[in-house]
This record gives sequence, C-alpha cells and structure tokens, in this order.
Amino acid sequence: MGLLWRAGTKLSILASAIGGGTAAALIATSDDPATALKLSTSIPRRLFDDAIAAANIVFDYEYSLWGIPEGSSEREKIKHEVHLRSAQKLRDLCFKNGGIYIKLGQHLGQLEYLVPQEYVQTMRESMLNKCPVSSYEQICDVFKKELGDTPDKIFSEFDPVPIASASLAQVHVARTHDGQKVAVKVQHTHMTETAAADQATVELIVNTLHNFFPSFDYRWLIDEIRESLPNELNFLSEAKNSERCLENFRKLSPHIANYVYAPKVYWNLSTSKLLTMEYMDGAYINDVKAIKKLGIHPHELSILVSQTFAEMMFKHGFVHCDPHAANLLVRPLPSSNASFLGWRKPQLILLDHGLYKELDFDTRTNYAALWKALIFADANAIKKYSTKLGAGEDLYALFAGVLTMRPWNRVVDPSMDHLVIQGSESDRSELQMYASEYFHEISELLRRLPRVILLMMKTNDCLRAVNNTLLQGSSLETFLIIGKVSSEAVIEAKMSQSKSLLTWFNVKLDKILLEIRLWGMQTALWLLQLRKVLSWSHKAS
Repeated sequence: MGLLWRAGTKLSILASAIGGGTAAALIATSDDPATALKLSTSIPRRLFDDAIAAANIVFDYEYSLWGIPEGSSEREKIKHEVHLRSAQKLRDLCFKNGGIYIKLGQHLGQLEYLVPQEYVQTMRESMLNKCPVSSYEQICDVFKKELGDTPDKIFSEFDPVPIASASLAQVHVARTHDGQKVAVKVQHTHMTETAAADQATVELIVNTLHNFFPSFDYRWLIDEIRESLPNELNFLSEAKNSERCLENFRKLSPHIANYVYAPKVYWNLSTSKLLTMEYMDGAYINDVKAIKKLGIHPHELSILVSQTFAEMMFKHGFVHCDPHAANLLVRPLPSSNASFLGWRKPQLILLDHGLYKELDFDTRTNYAALWKALIFADANAIKKYSTKLGAGEDLYALFAGVLTMRPWNRVVDPSMDHLVIQGSESDRSELQMYASEYFHEISELLRRLPRVILLMMKTNDCLRAVNNTLLQGSSLETFLIIGKVSSEAVIEAKMSQSKSLLTWFNVKLDKILLEIRLWGMQTALWLLQLRKVLSWSHKAS
C-alpha cells in the first residue's frame, strides 16, 4: 500500500510541476497568447486528473485483490468487477479530456491480445461514434481562420449539426455554390495546441506508471502517437494519402481498382484544418442489416475487405492503418447489375486517410513471406521471417499467435482451416486466457517489434473485428485470399531481384506450384461447402 501511496503522490507532484512548465511554454510560443493563456489553465488540471485517475485504478486493483488466492473463483469474479470499474474510469477520463485521449481509448479497444475483455468492450462501445462535439461557434472560428469567412458564406448550404464526430475532428454536410453535395471535415478548435500538451501529459503518466509497475509498458504506443499525430492533424496530408491510395490500386492492383473508392477532394475548399470531400452514401461496414438491404452479401464484402488490405500490405507497401468500422462504408458497385439471386457487387469506400504507414521493400517482403508461411503452416518459414521482423528466436511462436489469434499448435496444424476463428464464446475465452497467460511475453514482443509492424498488427485487429461482425468469425476463403496475395508478393519480389536465367526459371516454377496448391485448396473449400449444403438439405428433409 505504501508503494501505491508514493506512486500517487509522485504522479501528483510531477503533474503540477510539468503542467506549469507546459503552460508557460504554450503561452510563450503561441501565435494567439490570449487563447494560449486560456488553454494553459486547463493543462495542470488535466495532468492532476490523469495522475489521480491512474493512482485510483492501481489502488483499486491492489486493494480489491489483496489476500485473495490466485486462481480462485472469487479472485476471478472480483477481478472482473475491478476491470469493469477501471475501464469505465478510463473511458470517463478520455471523454473528459477528448482529443488524443479518445484516440488512445480507440486503440485500447482493438488490443484483444493484450487488454482484458472488459476494457475492449467498454472502449469499443463508447469510442467510435460518441466523441465530443465542437459548437457551431467554434466551427465558425476555424472557418474564419482557414478560409476567411463563415461556413454559410463559403457554401450555399451548411448543416450546423455534424453527422459524425471523431477524436480530432467532426464532419458536416454542405452544398457548394455549384450544387455539389459535400462532406466537410473540421478539426476541433485548438487541437494542435492541446494535442501537444496532451501528448506530454499522457507520456508522463505512462512512463511514471512503468517505473513503478514494470509490467505496465505502453511506451511503444506513446512513440507511435508522437510520430503519427502531426500527420493526422494535417488534413492536406490526409487528402494526398487518399489520392495516392487510389493511384496505387490503379497501377498495382487494377483487377480490384474499381471495387475500392475514396471520396474526391475539393482542394480549393481544403486546408490543413479543413477538408472538403465528395459526400458518400453507403452503409457502415458493421451494419449488416443495411448492407443486406443494399443487395450486398456480407460474405462477399468480407472477401473484398481482406483482398483490399492484403494488396495494400503485401504489394503497395502503403497501408491505411485505421480501418475500424466508422472508417469503412460500402455501396453497390456503380453501374453493376444484380446477379441471378439478386445480390450486387460491393464497392468498399475508405474514409479517414490520416493514418498511413509505408513499408520498405525488405519489411514488406518479409511480412508477406511470414503470412504466406502462416497460411500454409510452414513452421520453419514462420520462425525465419518472424526473426527477420524482430521477434527473435525465443518469441517467434508468440508473434505468430498474436498475428493469427491462434495458439502455436493450431498455427502449425496442417489442416486447411487451422487459422479460422468461429467467433464462439469458447474461442473468445481461449483468446483471453492466451492473452492473460502470456501478458509479460507479449509486452516484451511489442517492445521489440518495429513500430510499423505494430501498426500492421493494429490494422489486423481492426480487420478481424470487421470480419467478426460480417461473418461472426473468420472465413477460410479470406485466409486463402491472404495466402494468394502474400505469395504473389513474394514471387514478384523475387522476380524483381532475379539476375540469372536459372533464378528466373525457379521463380516461374514457384508460381506454377503456388497456383496448383491454391487450386487444390479452393477445390477442397468448394467440396466442404457442398457437403454443408447437402447436410442441411438432408436435415431439412
């Protein structure tokens, strides 16, 4: 208990000292001293609130579990209650502070392999569509500074009530003077100043907690935010990302380019804090009922999502790293006709292009080779490429488990459906047990891996959540797609580096063998599906 008291006291003292220093620096360097003075008064309070919340959560765990035997049913019951209370306290703190705190909450909601389920569920339910909203007066302030006038003057119509609000910005529907319906993304007021201060406060809390409780190590997350946040706050960078993304599909993946879309940017009405885009009609990817109403089959959509992001990761090396449900829309492919059964081809619409990561040639090729090995249950190759990516020879099996959400014995199981997750309660319990049992090893793994791979893992988690919504689990067909695209990427890399006729011949042979192997797996999948249909028909009769 003394340790906890000292932790809380030290956090509070540090909060006051650093809060005052941050406030003074903010006033001294701001272009708007009056606004900076107003903002600076909130920084020490935020730091103090953060410190109290962190100490409160730690104290709750230690006090509530004090003296209760490990492994007992009573301890598990109380731990569940503490997890729930602490997740709610963290959620409330995130909403109170907004901005970067919301992004942290969103990220925690995607870490199924590291964070207790109570945190995952609380953050997922709260953080995607329930973010703080800036007032219309604040929105007008941003418009005046960025475009020199209020929204009602710049647009012929502008709805003051936002249709969506996220951690850094909110979106309004408007109409241009030539009649085009648009979506206007407006950064929350003073986000640039508060984000810098918030980053400093969160970094302080995380580092201090790690000093007292070494197993609590989220410093890698702070490093990532420090690097990615400036780009996310620059909407012109986001606009360029969206155009580059579509250009990559046109050049490198023309076979699915028509099935992937991003809203057109109106550059003359966009700045670093305002982004005007084509308005998109469609269903959110987690709204299965609305998707079916559009005549789109959820299974076909899940295949498109898997292929889209596999192409980005393994072939483009330029990856949208925030594909959660609020950032993915779907609509019927324009100009397409319904099939005999009434289904229409889907078109995936990618929103929010602020967070992208580039993979250099070696990282992209090694990552593709690792996924190829995972799909084909090649234990030696899994070890080889996991080690190349930084996991080390002692944690390669754990790395494979975190990527696939399967224990090692399932990862190397030669059966065709060895990586498929059914989404059942037993599956979820197994994943949580796995995360709990290897908590310290997973923390060490995350510390070792390059940050770009951590972002790929986050992207995988988002996509897994999307697939789980569409299919109530994962599908063998989506894994076959990942196997195909990753294998093609490895072959293309070898072809680009081939310097002799013999190497070229070997690569061509690899390609033929891959096609045969994939054809065999696809045939087995068709037979499996046919058997299920016949089984259902037999039961019905």
